[in-house]
Amino acid sequence: MASAAEQLAASFNFSALGKAEDLKKRIWFTLGALIVYRLGTYIPIPGIDAAELARFAAQNSSGILGWVNGLAGGALGRMAIFALNIMPYISASIIIQLLTAVSPHLEQLKKEGEQGRKKINQYTRYGTVLLAALQSYGIAIGLEGQPGLVTDPGFFFRASTVITLTGGTVFLMWLGEQITARGIGNGISLIIFAGIVAGLPHGIAAMLELGRTGQLSTFVILGIIVMALLVIAFIVFMERAQRRLLIQYPKRQVGNKMFQGDSSHMPLKLNTSGVIPPIFASSLLLLPITVANFTRGQGPEWLNALTAMLGHGQPLFLVLYAALIIFFAFFYTSIMFNPKETADNLKKYGGFIPGIRPGERTAEYIDYVLTRITLIGALYLTLVCLLPEFLVGYTGVPFYFGGTSLLIVVSVTMDTVAQVQGHLMAQQYEGLVKRAKLRGSRR
Repeated sequence: MASAAEQLAASFNFSALGKAEDLKKRIWFTLGALIVYRLGTYIPIPGIDAAELARFAAQNSSGILGWVNGLAGGALGRMAIFALNIMPYISASIIIQLLTAVSPHLEQLKKEGEQGRKKINQYTRYGTVLLAALQSYGIAIGLEGQPGLVTDPGFFFRASTVITLTGGTVFLMWLGEQITARGIGNGISLIIFAGIVAGLPHGIAAMLELGRTGQLSTFVILGIIVMALLVIAFIVFMERAQRRLLIQYPKRQVGNKMFQGDSSHMPLKLNTSGVIPPIFASSLLLLPITVANFTRGQGPEWLNALTAMLGHGQPLFLVLYAALIIFFAFFYTSIMFNPKETADNLKKYGGFIPGIRPGERTAEYIDYVLTRITLIGALYLTLVCLLPEFLVGYTGVPFYFGGTSLLIVVSVTMDTVAQVQGHLMAQQYEGLVKRAKLRGSRR
């Protein structure tokens, strides 16, 4: 028997969307905010030679700069005011989450509900400004170190770069919060989503151009399209997969009435860590390549040898990439989910897993289940992220689907669809309540 929520979800159609005036306003606001973001990625910071910058960006496209530039929708390659994108905020959020596991003060704030959450968000904003200022200063120093890139190097260029890039990141952070509050939600994720999707038409056009010139056969292009669809379906399936633990609550007496024991489920996601493991792994592995690109091959011999071994498709790169993804998947899951705390909360409210003694035994059982599903999730992330590496390294296809970018795009799309369904469901509930009130007044 379908629940009322499932029946409402099944009845969604375009006519219901057309009647949702509040939802339409939220969608238009979100689209307008994303257009403002995309316009900002084309406004360059002052004091940069555009031709030299384009040459420099092309030379460093294989390092971490090229990877971050892809997430920023090309803003870093154009050295726009949004060159840092929202990445300092993401980094600050991850640092605060890591510190929550070791800092008693932050852990206590996390347990204080809404007030504690606001305080943690305030710390995250301060961390964002600090990281953005440090990264902006590093970018200014790096640009001045490249001959001909900066027209007038000096203190004024460094100060203007720090102020401009930091202000751009703070503006994007505010814009993301506005999308979350006044739009359809997931503001920060939608900004990253827009940056990745912005490069999709160029990639498709480049692949079709290779097919037109005969460098790629029609069979290969069709194979890439089919594989992309299969990978997307696989990601959707794995992101929705979860292991549900049955939770039983005993009978309870309220006054003279005896209430029957209730039961519910504790959902454990197969991929609790999300896209954090691939992001961390990619950042660490691309650092040597970035340093080698900046030194123009004039660095130590061991650095050049390491850079060659860490190229796309190389065995050492593939092994380290897979190992780091698996490590960060387990590490981040252990921070985000505490089996002992969960078991204590269940025991506090009288809940228990059938056949498992409450307390320590419950914590051990949850940890046992979580470890095994995390292993499956880590292997799934590894498979999706290594697939494009094989394509680049062994087939020579310059445009590929998969990896961190595709994980972000699919995850954000699923979350956005869920937000739209939530707004439509709330509107239908409001309509039912209004009709019930009208019927009651007539009676």
